[in-house]
Amino acid sequence: MPAGDQHGAPDATPSPGETPAPSSARVSPAAHTGPGPRGVPADTVRSLGLDALTMSVTAGDGLPELVWSQPPEGLGPELEELQFALGDGPTFEAAGRGRRVMEPDLAATDPARWPAFLPVAARTPARAVVAVPLRLGVAVIGVLAGYRTSTGPLTDTQRRDLTRLARTLLALLLDTVEVPSADGTGAPPGLALRRAEVHQATGYLSVRLGIPPGQALLRLRSHAAAHDVPLTALARALFAGSVLPEDFDR
Repeated sequence: MPAGDQHGAPDATPSPGETPAPSSARVSPAAHTGPGPRGVPADTVRSLGLDALTMSVTAGDGLPELVWSQPPEGLGPELEELQFALGDGPTFEAAGRGRRVMEPDLAATDPARWPAFLPVAARTPARAVVAVPLRLGVAVIGVLAGYRTSTGPLTDTQRRDLTRLARTLLALLLDTVEVPSADGTGAPPGLALRRAEVHQATGYLSVRLGIPPGQALLRLRSHAAAHDVPLTALARALFAGSVLPEDFDR
């Protein structure tokens, strides 16, 4: 994953006459293996030289929402959850800047690039990352991210296949789903938002404390980090009454 590709690299914007992805990275209706984008072959992640693939869509508040991963548990969802909790990382950068992010060696990445994400990611098996924005014109409606447990760049073929897969998934999203709202509505079967509770807790806290939603989410994140609990668990605790809105009014 050459570092130079992080600036001006191709994204997943559809282009006329795009050559279909090779069979290893092509979405095929006959290859559906479970919840998620129909037909993504089970060996796609390996054929791309990766250990985890994730797809996020931007919800009504603009934050990347994890809707699918291969494999469904483990490294990919863990890293996406960390980024959501921290508000920092490659998926957030790809979504915010609308350009591909490629880092072949996370340990050698400039610490100033992702100051919150990198120290935490170093405690996971992740060693390299690539994130491709799913763009519709100038609008980013999602991100396809790949993670690997070894350092080093993808091959040219793997990079092309990843871009083609991203374009195929973008077309699938546009064909099957309206971009979900922050409360989790609008997601298609198999692509349910995983953080609806966090969004609901953010709205609840915003109303109770009389602060903007963005500030409410920051307080949730700060509280979760200070007490070393996942955001989703904190949101549930807030609704269960074991954590009070006043606990965040500081």
